[in-house]
Amino acid sequence: MPMKYRNSLKQLKSIIEKTGSLAVAYSGGVDSTFLLKVAHDVLKDKVIAFTARSAIHPEREFKQAEEFSCQSGIRHIVIQSKELEMEEFTANPPNRCYLCKHSLFLQIKEIAAKYHIQNIAEGSNIGDLDDYRPGMKAIEELGIISPLQDAGFNKNAIRKLSKKIGLPTWNKQSSACLASRFPYGEKITRDKLTMVDKAEQYLIDLGFRQVRVRYHGDTARIEVAEAERRKFFNLKLMNNIYKKFGQIGFIYSSLDLQGYRTGSMNEILDAGEKSI
Repeated sequence: MPMKYRNSLKQLKSIIEKTGSLAVAYSGGVDSTFLLKVAHDVLKDKVIAFTARSAIHPEREFKQAEEFSCQSGIRHIVIQSKELEMEEFTANPPNRCYLCKHSLFLQIKEIAAKYHIQNIAEGSNIGDLDDYRPGMKAIEELGIISPLQDAGFNKNAIRKLSKKIGLPTWNKQSSACLASRFPYGEKITRDKLTMVDKAEQYLIDLGFRQVRVRYHGDTARIEVAEAERRKFFNLKLMNNIYKKFGQIGFIYSSLDLQGYRTGSMNEILDAGEKSI
């Protein structure tokens, strides 16, 4: 293993060890799975995983998080998050992520305190600092720690070490909450979230690995990884997707010619809007 990864892992373990006990916000993704695994290796039963379950998170992600925690013998607490009960959140302003994270981590802190755990950790890596992420403000305000960032981990290092230690998520595709599929200002509802979730699951079942279905009213804008765009030159496939998406509720279906990229809904924001 390259020295830079070994040193980063040593630093990460040191950061975690100093907490004494830790509650980990666990989504089941690449980063949080790696963080949870290392935390459990260091702190054993003094670690609790917290997973939010709601309509803004694909059910497949929750099931994977639940399965990993069970198989690893890690105490797992499921929080029924309440984003859709917040009018500020469902209005979908540019600081939507701040509202969500603030509410969620307050819930985690309250429950963790009952287990005498004062330190809460989340799995952002240093690459997450490159995009517009208002949720980081909530994390800072509430004193949530980000051990992967503090230890200098980027996504590539996390994947390499995850593979080395046998984590099933080492090559898992990046994921984000379903609310990120909506243009700012588009009201978020359970029905719309369900449409997006079903559409993405259909594409995943067809074999696409990196998928986003962006909601634009009657239109679904499909983003897939660069290497997978050529699959759409198959007329039968296009017809099947169009038909299925129509059944889900989309009148029109389109392919984003640039393909998948993180934060594509942020491309319309200027500096002023991002400061909200």
